[in-house]
Amino acid sequence: MTSAASADAASPTPTSAHVLVVEDSDIVADALRILLEASGHRVSTAASIVDALATSHSDPAHLVLVDLTLPDGDGLSLIEPLRAAGAGKFVALTGHDDTETRMRCLTAGCEDVLVKPVPARELMMRVDGWLAD
Repeated sequence: MTSAASADAASPTPTSAHVLVVEDSDIVADALRILLEASGHRVSTAASIVDALATSHSDPAHLVLVDLTLPDGDGLSLIEPLRAAGAGKFVALTGHDDTETRMRCLTAGCEDVLVKPVPARELMMRVDGWLAD
């Protein structure tokens, strides 16, 4: 194999994006990871604020899907430090479908708010849109 071919094989595809899923439910995090990886995205998961900060520090994400209720605090508190570390867009994941929660997320800097459970096709269509902007 030539060195050019080796370099091509090792590099990620141009459409591949890094998505960080910050979710304390293993079932939800695994489902999101499987869906996103099947679409060609590179996925990292974190179950807490501390884990998310460590992950993003070494590898900033293009898109962060963040649960609001994490074991060590409010997921929205991640927006400022992760953005400073180079992360791109943020989307809130929540079980609360009320105007107050939605407004709190949007005011904090989220692109959108997804209410769990999110239909898989809708999620993937929205992810593609957020990453295309």
